[in-house]
Amino acid sequence: MRRVLIPVSLLVLAGCAAAPTDPEVTFYADGRTINVRPSQYCDLQSENCDVTPDAVGVLRVRPGKPVQISVPGDLADTAWSVKFTYRNAQGEPQEPLRSKLFTEREPRYAYTLVLPNPDDQLESVEVQQYGARIESSTTGAFDFVARGTWVLSVDDRPTH
Repeated sequence: MRRVLIPVSLLVLAGCAAAPTDPEVTFYADGRTINVRPSQYCDLQSENCDVTPDAVGVLRVRPGKPVQISVPGDLADTAWSVKFTYRNAQGEPQEPLRSKLFTEREPRYAYTLVLPNPDDQLESVEVQQYGARIESSTTGAFDFVARGTWVLSVDDRPTH
């Protein structure tokens, strides 16, 4: 019988290659697409987090234009929502808004963010995946704690 020796370094590399990667979210606007890694991704209890502050996508989005968001299956099969900030046509910041909560009961793989008014300017978008941990707020309400966050910063400079 012949023995085959495999260097330990190859076994270590093989083990690393099998490790799961953090899910990416795809944003699409004005004919451009960007895949974004999570800026924060935690375990199911929203603890033991990997934080990558520079994992922010940037897309140009003209006033009133929608942003299409696609999420992978391991995000679609959980509780998640979209939070966004925007300004009105006069440039005044508006209260941040949030989409409805999507859950594993009706998995949602895509969402189109449409601003309230046709002249509004989007500023930022956050896809938030919720974990199992719940915290009470100062108002007595209960909030799910975000497990993962994917951030899109909007480039709203005029094009020339």
